[in-house]
Amino acid sequence: MANFLVFAETRGAELRKVAGEAVSVARRLADATGGGEVHALVAGPSGVGQKAETLGRFGADVVLVVEHVALTTFAREAIAETVAQRANSASYRAIVLGFSAQGRDLGPRLAAKLDAPLVSDVTDVEITGDSLTVKHPAYANKVIVTLTVSGAPAIVSVRPSAFTATESPRAARLEPLAPAVDPTAGRVKVVQVIEGARGRPDLADAPVIVAGGRGLKAPENFKLVEDLADAFGNAAVGATRAVTDEGWRPHADQIGQTGRQVSPQLYVAVGISGAIQHLAGMRSSKTIVAINKDREAPIFKVADYGIVGDVLEVVPALTQAVREAKKGH
Repeated sequence: MANFLVFAETRGAELRKVAGEAVSVARRLADATGGGEVHALVAGPSGVGQKAETLGRFGADVVLVVEHVALTTFAREAIAETVAQRANSASYRAIVLGFSAQGRDLGPRLAAKLDAPLVSDVTDVEITGDSLTVKHPAYANKVIVTLTVSGAPAIVSVRPSAFTATESPRAARLEPLAPAVDPTAGRVKVVQVIEGARGRPDLADAPVIVAGGRGLKAPENFKLVEDLADAFGNAAVGATRAVTDEGWRPHADQIGQTGRQVSPQLYVAVGISGAIQHLAGMRSSKTIVAINKDREAPIFKVADYGIVGDVLEVVPALTQAVREAKKGH
């Protein structure tokens, strides 16, 4: 049996979707070793422990609750020291966290503090005996690399939405844990948080993403993408780099090699040709639908379903069809 430690990500006092996914991954690995324990560490302001208790649904045996007003935002130095201290105080085969903005910051810090191996952007992971094997995309998602990771604890950051948060209920024990260092004493301080558009899920959390490219021809036509996303009701809006560089959309919406990497259940590409840099950010989506007037566009090579036509005509018709379909549910 082997135990696993999870950094369960929060935003303010709310758990992120990737927290449940990371706990589910750790639960599956622990069960594969014969039934080890999963310990989830949650850091946030007062009251975060009440939300963290839900991690027992996904297989956490112990929830370590670190509460401090300065943890309302991501206090990276204090959190890294606290997770590292916990890892040193117990025997863990691996530390699992999300390959999110927080995870990309925290993973290397932990690797340095623990002198531990780090594997990032993981889309599959298995354990057999003491052998931990992971897969992750490389070379702009053109190949899948399989790695065997030795040494414990290994640090594994999983791609958001690449794994499903699967229920495996436990009566999780909540244990308070003091920050290893003063969270207010960090050298890096968050001075302002600018929230994106309200009413839609974050790209990392959304089960459906509707993304637009230059095929929309003009910034005002991006409303077609927003209308389709609204019709789905649970969709986020994304964009290509060309679109964000032109100022049609904020850079936070950019999907691709130099933007966000996403793996939604459904990805609808509207007027996107499919440059390799964009495919690197969305190729692992479960189902891909492409709409483009160029039947030779590279996006069709990765799409599960393709519609050849003018997006200005196809998208409104598709939006209406989605609305009609949802009326019957």
